[in-house]
Amino acid sequence: MDLKHSHSVKLNDGHFMPVLGFGTVAPRDVPKSKAAEATKMAIDVGFRHIDSAYVYQNEKEVSQAIRDKIADGTVKREGIFYTTKLWATFLRPELVRPALERSLRNLQLDYVDLFIIHIPTATKPGEDLMPMDASGKLIFDTVDLRETWEALEKCKDAGLTKSIGVSNFNHKLLEMILNKPGLKYKPVCNQVECHPYLNQSKLLEFCKSKDIVLVAYSALGSQRDANWVEKDSPILLEDPILNAIAKKHGRNPGQVALRYQVQRGVVVLAKSFNEKRIKENFQIFDFELTPEDMKAIDGLNRNFRYFQARIFADHPDFPFHDEY
Repeated sequence: MDLKHSHSVKLNDGHFMPVLGFGTVAPRDVPKSKAAEATKMAIDVGFRHIDSAYVYQNEKEVSQAIRDKIADGTVKREGIFYTTKLWATFLRPELVRPALERSLRNLQLDYVDLFIIHIPTATKPGEDLMPMDASGKLIFDTVDLRETWEALEKCKDAGLTKSIGVSNFNHKLLEMILNKPGLKYKPVCNQVECHPYLNQSKLLEFCKSKDIVLVAYSALGSQRDANWVEKDSPILLEDPILNAIAKKHGRNPGQVALRYQVQRGVVVLAKSFNEKRIKENFQIFDFELTPEDMKAIDGLNRNFRYFQARIFADHPDFPFHDEY
């Protein structure tokens, strides 16, 4: 089965992206082998869109799972949509292609389906993913993201990736890329935190107007990794309105939160390493939320971010100071 089926969206470059993806990020204390097991389970239940990143440090395991599933005949390579991301330490244009080539070596794949800028805040190049100074502050780098983008365009032309996009960009940063003289390819997507407590309605409207797909991460709230998320953050899946809507449809609140995104034209990533949850997260295509349900969920928005990324806040390209 190819990617051009009813549960896919056509990107602005003509390729197709499944509207429901499997997220592979995990807290540091989770063994990397868990990512491989979970990815195999996800492919077995029907996920065909796998979202990973260099910074997750588990691409070897995730791609081993994909290759195993190709080897046993479950899926063909062209039936999988695989995303990797360019980390902040590789945003200098001359570092972009080597970073993607390194990911491809880890993956043992000839190409990825999507290569995106993970975060717009460049940090000091090198092997250290989070380069800190003596006082524990992140060491920033100064990079023109338009030049970074040109390097991504060259990766697409070289056949190393089918599509290119961005993540954690606000509308001003997107406009900077879109208005770049000599732009060859628009970003196909902008992957951002998006859930009923942060529904990104303005950014979604902006992206739709530019034919850019919004991809939602932390769509179920967050796994509450203490390195990134405040301990007292609200628990989305315990929300009474979400639970009431779920009960009415004979579903769980996670399925409602995922279905909500698909119905508003958002591609949504679901992350779980639990077999029962992985199965449930895929079962969102056989029910529909009513307009009243959608309105009620829209009403939950409180512009609350789980992933605040404050460690990057002093960077000139920090994306979260602006409203959207």
